[in-house]
Amino acid sequence: MADIALADPAQASELSISALGKRADTSVATVTRFCRAVGIPNYPQLRLALAAAAAREHALGGERPVPGTDISATDTLGDIVGKIIYNEVRALEDTGAGLDVEALGRAVTAVAQARRIDIFGVGASAFVGQDLHQKLHRIGHMAFVWTDRHAALTATALLGPGDVALAISHSGETEDTVEPLRAAAERGATTIALTNVPRSTLAQSAEVVLTTRARETPFRSGATVSRIAQLALIDCLFVGVAQRSFDATTTALEETYGAVQRRRRPQAQRRTPADD
Repeated sequence: MADIALADPAQASELSISALGKRADTSVATVTRFCRAVGIPNYPQLRLALAAAAAREHALGGERPVPGTDISATDTLGDIVGKIIYNEVRALEDTGAGLDVEALGRAVTAVAQARRIDIFGVGASAFVGQDLHQKLHRIGHMAFVWTDRHAALTATALLGPGDVALAISHSGETEDTVEPLRAAAERGATTIALTNVPRSTLAQSAEVVLTTRARETPFRSGATVSRIAQLALIDCLFVGVAQRSFDATTTALEETYGAVQRRRRPQAQRRTPADD
């Protein structure tokens, strides 16, 4: 553990206690004992100490920018690239490590069997919802995406048992997303929340909760990190649904790809559906 922390204190400061234990091939209890052995009362305090050490190293002229920190006015373009890539990779790793696979399985089953799937999201989350919508539509599932509150509420009036309502919100407190999900629940639809906050209002309003683990810095340019984590979970959900009807999905993807193949330039026609 000491070697990991000393090799890259900035990266180590971003690890959860279980992630550090896994990387060091040891247990959470051993990590806790390590903290006490070096005079630090608990793991959160160790993370703060590592982050401070990384910041000091950077301030003293270290070549590497401090990963996980916010974009500053003095960052070079290379620094910006390094920070963004680091934060997004970290969000993907943390989201994967913390994902409730059993909850994902229930979401996959509900979507795969649904008569229709209505997706709610506004702002940056709307783009994530649109991505899921087009994916599901391509493999023959009746899916709709609603980015306007009134349109979403109107759509919920047609939902019932056997339907799915999926709401996406990083904070889980966006009323334009929470209200339609609750309305869908009242109609008897299965409700799924995709959020970064497991105790949020949105999560508490859903039967199934899929949680991202994205640490947004104050410089939230287009909510970049949260969007990447949300898209990753959407991909997991979609592939899980597609796998349930593998042969039919393969055929549908080939046919939908072929529908626009003539609109591509000649060199692009040699590509396969998997390339897109």
